[in-house]
Amino acid sequence: METQVLKSVKSSKKIESLNSIQSFKKKPNWIRVKLPVGKKYSNLRSLVDKYKLNTICSSGSCPNMGECWGEGTATFMILGNICTRSCGFCGVKTGRPDSVDWEEPEKVAKSIQIMKIKHAVITSVDRDDLTDMGSIIWTETIKSIRRLNPGITLETLIPDFQGIEKHLDRIIAVKPEVISHNIETVERLTREVRIQARYSRSLDVLKYLKDNGVNRTKSGLMLGFGEREDEVIKTIHDLRNANVDVLTIGQYLQPSKKHLQVKNFINPEIFKKYETIALDQGFVHVESGPLVRSSYKAQKHIN
Repeated sequence: METQVLKSVKSSKKIESLNSIQSFKKKPNWIRVKLPVGKKYSNLRSLVDKYKLNTICSSGSCPNMGECWGEGTATFMILGNICTRSCGFCGVKTGRPDSVDWEEPEKVAKSIQIMKIKHAVITSVDRDDLTDMGSIIWTETIKSIRRLNPGITLETLIPDFQGIEKHLDRIIAVKPEVISHNIETVERLTREVRIQARYSRSLDVLKYLKDNGVNRTKSGLMLGFGEREDEVIKTIHDLRNANVDVLTIGQYLQPSKKHLQVKNFINPEIFKKYETIALDQGFVHVESGPLVRSSYKAQKHIN
């Protein structure tokens, strides 16, 4: 009897395991990641390993890591690795974040100095638990990076700071070359994909940045949640109406079985179509393709 129970439990676990595997849609042929190669990449990889530097590129297993590192670009995340929000697409942990590390700005600046990065993208978790939403650490990080790395260019991929203008003003005041905030998905799916965010608030944040003197604003959109073509085109139109300059469009890939499933894989030809539509609407620069991520070819977005 005991043996039968054990067999039953093992069988049940096997079925559960198979089901979890089947929850991931099989990737089409066009989702192929190139292995990172080149001397520049190898040198940066060894520095990251030697000094235990924290980049989103490596911790997030970005498919474009080799290409970006080869061009002297890397992305760093500040304010810890625990987010106060629970977006259905994101692989970052949700929960109560650790206390703020006030030495972090200097650590990030030194990491960039060691890696000899020419263009850095800085992003962060949401810190709705803090009175300033983390905006002070943001500004101190930018100041430290510029002090230790003269001539560097910066993109800041910021949260919405709940739309509170005084927090946005802090970022505007330190003048990064690009300020980015991702809309992520179409309006109808926002509540499912970005549970604590609002579509209209993201648009308001982007418009506020541009209206208050930011030279280059940017946003990103993921596809594969089951959005319709007309909804994607409307989102492109809404972002342009908010005077966004740069747009990235990429394929959503499910980080784990706990995250939202991929509803569909978008054909590269459709990505090309959206790129043409966006450029026709007046975007200065558009990156659109299955493996495009927010910071893909980021150094080109400042020109």
